[in-house]
Amino acid sequence: MTTSSKYMTVRSKAYSFLVSKKAIIVSLALFIAVIVIFILSTGIGSVYITPIQVIRSIFGSGEDSNMMIVRSLRLPRIVVAVLVGAALAVAGALLQGVIRNPLASPDTVGITGGATLGAVSFFYFFSDKISIHLLPVFAVAGAFAAALIVYVLSWKQGVTPLRLVLIGIGFSAAMSALSYMMMISGPIILANQSMTFMTGSVYGVSWAKSVIPLLPWIVVLLPLMFVYSRHINIQEFGEDIARSVGSHVQRQRFLLLIFSVALAGAAVAFGGAIGFIGLMGPHIARKLVGPSFGALLPVSALMGAIVLLVADLIGRTIFTPLDIPAGVFTACIGAPFFVYLLYRTRNR
Repeated sequence: MTTSSKYMTVRSKAYSFLVSKKAIIVSLALFIAVIVIFILSTGIGSVYITPIQVIRSIFGSGEDSNMMIVRSLRLPRIVVAVLVGAALAVAGALLQGVIRNPLASPDTVGITGGATLGAVSFFYFFSDKISIHLLPVFAVAGAFAAALIVYVLSWKQGVTPLRLVLIGIGFSAAMSALSYMMMISGPIILANQSMTFMTGSVYGVSWAKSVIPLLPWIVVLLPLMFVYSRHINIQEFGEDIARSVGSHVQRQRFLLLIFSVALAGAAVAFGGAIGFIGLMGPHIARKLVGPSFGALLPVSALMGAIVLLVADLIGRTIFTPLDIPAGVFTACIGAPFFVYLLYRTRNR
């Protein structure tokens, strides 16, 4: 292959998502699925509201009782589930691409554990002193600290994928232990907040305390990650070829890692330690549209939103009057899925 043809191959791979009919069809189908599940989930509960009434209530033309239930009680929870699920799945997809490890996700490399410890520290030390709007700052700071520590501990003449995951799992366990120590040594209200948070749940969210503070993180970080994602495709050809077509490899990897850690930290701050969405979402998306990150990231976001919407719907309806955290159901599916992936990559 000549240098010119190799250059064109690299460029076409980087931008292949722009002309992929399959990716467009799959994305549209999943987007419609998200809308359908969104409406059905908003209507299902102790008081059933028909899809037509849900739509009318969302736009302000429904009955007063339905509008109160939909707009004040259920809609914030559904919106947070969509945002958190999408954020975790996209963060996981980028981590898998940057680290080049199919086992990488915010849970398995310690990011979720660090963000959880940061959030629990906020509850323990500052919840009655400063604004709740600073919670994501503590969670993101914990996520960055955890990512740095895991990377340093994994370094031994380089970082191998399996070593990074194994150390990340061990470090996550240590962070969970510290979080539990804070939880049991504090007041009972801290224990309640922390337990729900550490399990992973979108219960009790509101527009003012959850949706509005989370939205800027998602609106800013997701587009940035989509813009930079094409550089991962180029890097799959190797660093030398990536540099030959003008790609600043180290700078782009660094930026993508920062974006993914920040996005995962913000998601954990408002959804709690919901596990395995960042692992499952990208793998399912890869089966649907292939490895090109331009198509993979939007499909991962939609898959993550669907998984968390369904998990939350099951948790709050199947076991009524109990409200089971969504993280319980994502773990029930995700833990066997992780074991399966670990088995497949055991010789790497």
